[in-house]
Amino acid sequence: MKQRRDKTNYYLDIAQAVAGRGTCLRRHYGAIIVKNDEIISTGYNGAPRGRKNCIDLNHCVREELKVPSGERYELCRSVHAEANCIISASRRDMLGATLYLACLDGKTGELLAGTNSCTMCKRQVINAGIQTVIIRDTKDEFRVIDVNKWIEDDDSLSD
Repeated sequence: MKQRRDKTNYYLDIAQAVAGRGTCLRRHYGAIIVKNDEIISTGYNGAPRGRKNCIDLNHCVREELKVPSGERYELCRSVHAEANCIISASRRDMLGATLYLACLDGKTGELLAGTNSCTMCKRQVINAGIQTVIIRDTKDEFRVIDVNKWIEDDDSLSD
């Protein structure tokens, strides 16, 4: 008898499917927000509505400049998956919710382990009132992040 998929990986599977819509040449992120066992919204990384996507242009400024991952996002054409997910939801629906996040390599389509939300997305997740972020590392493994840790470990302050 086939064993039923656990709920966390079920939602991560959906986030991973959403990532397949990503239009970045480097990485395809997919995010979903879930509250009370109901999907509130979904989002993937891609250019703002009506603008051309990097995959359509076959051009990435950050790649051409050899910008390391996690740096110089202001050069990127895309709106991040977390931001698109938050934009599509009501704050009252996000209060106490969980955001599920998956990332695929833009060239191979393989899952990328060890990814995380950027500083700007962390700020948006905090302001949205999302309580937990769960990030997929492998088909069955994931990390659970208490958003309060992002508040306590404020990376925007320097000593």
